[in-house]
Amino acid sequence: MSERIIPIVDHHYAASVPSVPADTGSAPQQPTDRFHRPLHDLRISVTDRCNFRCTYCMPKEIFDKHYEFLPHADLLSFEEITRAARVFMALGVRKIRLTGGEPLLRKNLERLVEMLHGLRTPEGLPPELTLTTNGSILARKATLLKEAGLDRVTVSLDALDDAAFRQMNDVDFPVAEVLRGIDAALAAGLGPVKVNMVVKRGTNDAQILPMAEHFRGTGVVLRFIEYMDVGNTNGWRMDEVLPSQQVIDRIHAAHALHPLEPHSAGETAQRWAYDDGAGEIGVISSVTRAFCGDCNRARLSMEGKLYLCLFATHGHDVRALLRGDPRSGLTPVSDEQLRAALAQVWTARDDRYSLLRGTAAGLAQRAERRVEMSYIGG
Repeated sequence: MSERIIPIVDHHYAASVPSVPADTGSAPQQPTDRFHRPLHDLRISVTDRCNFRCTYCMPKEIFDKHYEFLPHADLLSFEEITRAARVFMALGVRKIRLTGGEPLLRKNLERLVEMLHGLRTPEGLPPELTLTTNGSILARKATLLKEAGLDRVTVSLDALDDAAFRQMNDVDFPVAEVLRGIDAALAAGLGPVKVNMVVKRGTNDAQILPMAEHFRGTGVVLRFIEYMDVGNTNGWRMDEVLPSQQVIDRIHAAHALHPLEPHSAGETAQRWAYDDGAGEIGVISSVTRAFCGDCNRARLSMEGKLYLCLFATHGHDVRALLRGDPRSGLTPVSDEQLRAALAQVWTARDDRYSLLRGTAAGLAQRAERRVEMSYIGG
C-alpha cells in the first residue's frame, strides 16, 4: 500500500472574472454548452464550514483547529445569492440545491430559502428547492425549512452502525441524532427524503445491507455513491472504490430488484425498485459509469466562484460582477450584463472529466489542483 500524501489546501482556487459581452442583447436565452447540454440545476454552497470531518471530504489532518475558514464578509450575502439565482433561472435553471460544507451551519438559512422560494421562472413557477445536509441539526430545522419553502432534503449518512458512523464522521457524532433528523424531515413533509451513502471498500461496505434493510418500506430513497476522486485532500485510491453493480448485486441477493427509468435528463442516479413494492434505491456510479453526457449542473461556491464540473480546476468569479472589484476598476454589473456574462461562460463549457478519467487528458487534469468537495458540495 502506498503512503497517503495529503497536499496543503486553501480557498484561493484559480478563478477569472467573466467578461461581459458588448452586445448583451445577443446572449442566448436558453444557452447550451459545447456538447449541447442545457443549464438546468444550480448547486449553491452557502458555507465552507462543517461540524463533521469525514475522511473522504474534510479530513482532520487538513481541516484541523488551525485551519482558516473564510471570513463572513467574503461569503455571498443572501441578497447576492438570490440575485444570482434569479439570473440563473432566466438562463434555464429550474432546480436549486443548497449545500456546504454543512449548510445548516449558516445562520438563518431558512431566510435564504424563503427568498429563493419567492423567485419565479419565466413561466411563473417557483424553483424546485432542495438541500443536502449531514443531518446533525436537521431535527431542529426541518419544520422551519419546510415553512420557508424548501421542497425536500437529502441527508448524507455513511453507516447505520454507530461505531462505524462515528469512525467515518471522525468527530464521534452519534448516528441516532442523524436518524432523528431524517424522521423530523419526513414529519415536516420534506419528501421524498433521500439518504446518500458514500461507499468505501473495506471501510463501510459492510453497512450496505443494514442500510438497505433499515430504509426499506419507509418512503426514504437510499442512494449509494461510489467513492470519488474529488479534490486533492482525501487520499483517493481506485482500490477503495466499490463498483455500484456490486452494491446492486448484494442487495438483489437479499431482496429482488428491477431497474426503473430516470425521472429526467441529467439525472445522476440509476434507479432500482424492490420487486415487492417496498420502495426504491439508487446508485451513483461516478467512477465506473460516467454521466457527463447529459450533465446540466453548475456550482456556485460560498464566495461566489462558479464551477462547471465537480472535478473543476478553474472557476469564474461571479462575486466580482455582483460587487465590483475596486482593485481592477470593475464596477457592479446590471442583471442584463450578468445574464450575458453567465450565458457566455456556459456556452464555452466543455467539462467531461469522468469520461476522460482514464485518458491522458484526464490524468493531466487529475494532476492539477482541483476544487474540494467541501468547497462546492457534492
